[in-house]
Amino acid sequence: MPAEFLRIHPDSPEERKIRHVVDILRDGGVIIYPTDTIYGLGCDIHNIRAIERIARIKGIKPQKNDFSFICYDLSHIADYARVGNQAFKLMKRILPGPYTFILDVSHRVPKILHTSKRTVGIRIPDHNIPRQIVKELGNPIITTTIKDIEDDIVPYITDPEIIFERFQHQVDLVIDGGIGGNVPSTIINATTDDFEVVRQGLGVLEE
Repeated sequence: MPAEFLRIHPDSPEERKIRHVVDILRDGGVIIYPTDTIYGLGCDIHNIRAIERIARIKGIKPQKNDFSFICYDLSHIADYARVGNQAFKLMKRILPGPYTFILDVSHRVPKILHTSKRTVGIRIPDHNIPRQIVKELGNPIITTTIKDIEDDIVPYITDPEIIFERFQHQVDLVIDGGIGGNVPSTIINATTDDFEVVRQGLGVLEE
């Protein structure tokens, strides 16, 4: 059965549509959704089968994943990661925004992801659709990039209709929030106070 294709207003997401997305996530669904950078692939972090589905789509083992979490705001983060004072100050200053912070995991994360990894990526995107989904769901969602394996020059698919064509038989829902970007988030290692830009993306980290 092909996925559902759902248009949601990117600035003022319709509440009934957000609730519909959350119902799909709670039923173990896998969705594709817009962010402030590129379109992401995700599910409820507490659904192991959905996480395993994403791993199969990505062609990786769940234990080897580099998944990040999308949170609504900073209040979610302490439940899943340990945040130093300097990191918290920086995150408070530049989030929401196009950044992924690498942080030491809390004791809850290995149980959720069945992984021995000691770090996790945390995102609070400057985009109302994923943030409203997380707010309605009540906990973070997994986020990982979807790449265009057919195009080495422009690796990220920006058109939701093309995304739907490529992934409609692998996911349950594709959200159309408009044309997406093709530059990923900037990844910052914040496990120590010596912040390191691991990948330069859309976000610029000022000195």
